[in-house]
Amino acid sequence: MKNTMKPVGTAMLLYFVSLFICAASPAPNPGTTIPLYPSDVLRSLGVPETRAKTSNTDETMIFNVSNPTLELFHPRADHTNGTAVIIAPGGGFVGLGYEAEGTAVARKLTEYGVTALVLKYRTIRSPDDATHMPTVHIKEMEMIMSRAKSGIPAELPLFAGEPHALEDSKRAVMLVRQHAAEWGIDPRKIGFIGFSSGAFLATDLAIGERSTRPAFVGLFYGGLRTPVPTDAPPAFIAAAADDPYLPNDSALLYTAWRRAGASAELHIYERGGHGFGLTVRGITSDHWLNEFIWWMQGRALLKQ
Repeated sequence: MKNTMKPVGTAMLLYFVSLFICAASPAPNPGTTIPLYPSDVLRSLGVPETRAKTSNTDETMIFNVSNPTLELFHPRADHTNGTAVIIAPGGGFVGLGYEAEGTAVARKLTEYGVTALVLKYRTIRSPDDATHMPTVHIKEMEMIMSRAKSGIPAELPLFAGEPHALEDSKRAVMLVRQHAAEWGIDPRKIGFIGFSSGAFLATDLAIGERSTRPAFVGLFYGGLRTPVPTDAPPAFIAAAADDPYLPNDSALLYTAWRRAGASAELHIYERGGHGFGLTVRGITSDHWLNEFIWWMQGRALLKQ
């Protein structure tokens, strides 16, 4: 049994730590951190929140999140356009690639007049050194790999930790709406984008109850979730053809959106793997942010 499980464990480590994220240099100035809930409302995981550098990138992963927050980044006062984007980093609901798929993206968006908020959502309990992942994800990882190999478009069940993370996502949307006037945000222009596990959350919100649906979503190397309602928000969908874990989901998401009669735009890059983020590698996936900005411009989301 030990020998048969070792490759899966190794794949899980790569899946949740290395390929969900990309290298990014942390910016020196933090945003304003806002708790999602009053203190002592949520049950603690029983271990402290920790941060660890991954061995093959310069990214800081956050583990064992019990107290979710939003980190708020404002654009220049003379440059704001009223649009807000909540950003959910990836990490398999085990950790969060908080800088590369969070704060680095937020700072880029503020350059275009967008108010950006990074969501640090709850994760499951895990080792703080990231040397191995908990056995709760072994079965899920086996399903993902089998699905990727067969090409059968089976919809994945909820991941461990996803329900709590979705609760945090819904609360984040409501919180931003409540503070829209204070933060210079148009409540009709609040979007939600996510990377990998964060993209699952963005999809969950988009197809879920109307009261917490964002105005638009960005789904970056995420997975299929259905049914998509006819009034689903517009979706920008991007992934790479050589994604080893979710190679077909971007096309499936696009098809589901279009069959529902909802608006969607799809970009499948030849290369990029799973977790291309903002890393510049001389390939077409380097330009996803530009294309997302152009999409937002085309939807009149960046007018001052």
